[in-house]
Amino acid sequence: MSISIPTLAEAKQLAKQLRGQLAEKGTVISHSNALERVAQQYGYRDWNTLHVALGNRPPDGWVAGERVRGSYLSQRFEATVVAVEMLRPGWFRLELDLVEAVDVVTFDSFSNFRKRIRGVVGPMGTSVEKTSDGVAQLEIDM
Repeated sequence: MSISIPTLAEAKQLAKQLRGQLAEKGTVISHSNALERVAQQYGYRDWNTLHVALGNRPPDGWVAGERVRGSYLSQRFEATVVAVEMLRPGWFRLELDLVEAVDVVTFDSFSNFRKRIRGVVGPMGTSVEKTSDGVAQLEIDM
């Protein structure tokens, strides 16, 4: 039986959850200790070894031709991934072809529809760029 390993973001989230669960029981551990424990749960010697095993693979579904869902400028969408380029571990430039165009203008007097978008998202599927109300411009559901 083989166990599929998580993405880097999922492994970090598991470590965070482990810390929280142990803290609720009165045991406080560091984040690095939690990362080491997660690595060992997946059969790896330590976090560094698991991190190498995770490599630079994109999160599941982020390959050309796959479908993704998310929001662009607070507009929900479903799209096909046209292209994916890893910029650095955990950060990807995505080109998406939307099933239905989204209106990127919030004024009633005019519209500007986009069917194809490009953006850079990080390990949690969100862009660094934010809208004026502080929401990520591009968010991919994970």
